[in-house]
Amino acid sequence: MTHKTHRAFGCYGIATIDQHLIVIRKNGGPYIHRFDLPGGSLDGPEPLEHDVLREFNEETGLTATIDRQLGATSFVYPWQYEHWTINQHICVFYTLTITGGQLAKTVPQFIGQDSLGAQAIPLEKLTWENASPLVMFAKSFLQTGQANLTTKTFREWTVLKEAAAL
Repeated sequence: MTHKTHRAFGCYGIATIDQHLIVIRKNGGPYIHRFDLPGGSLDGPEPLEHDVLREFNEETGLTATIDRQLGATSFVYPWQYEHWTINQHICVFYTLTITGGQLAKTVPQFIGQDSLGAQAIPLEKLTWENASPLVMFAKSFLQTGQANLTTKTFREWTVLKEAAAL
């Protein structure tokens, strides 16, 4: 069988409030109904640094500054989407410091917005059953101080039909 690979690229922010990870409730794509990191696709020829801060604000209601870029990796898994059978999600991760705003439990909806709103979740409540691979990357980084930038390939990936529970 020939696999057709869909590639998605985005920049994602890792930020905490009182040692709780800032996550969004995902409203689309292969991570729908899971907790995901704030971030996403570039808007035109946008600098990566601008993208992560813009997306973080749009999806969480918070403003932030960049501490550092951790690097890039990808997550590869089977996903039936249009004519594609494999998804390769290429991610650039940044650590962020929150500088203002209000954590928005709901956010304005517009074309391209895939966040239903943000929450601050204790790390121990984030699992492979309720979170995206990006969140699990962030959890591991926050717990160990190490950014494992090795591509992670999944034999299976479950797209949830309803919101994951905590």
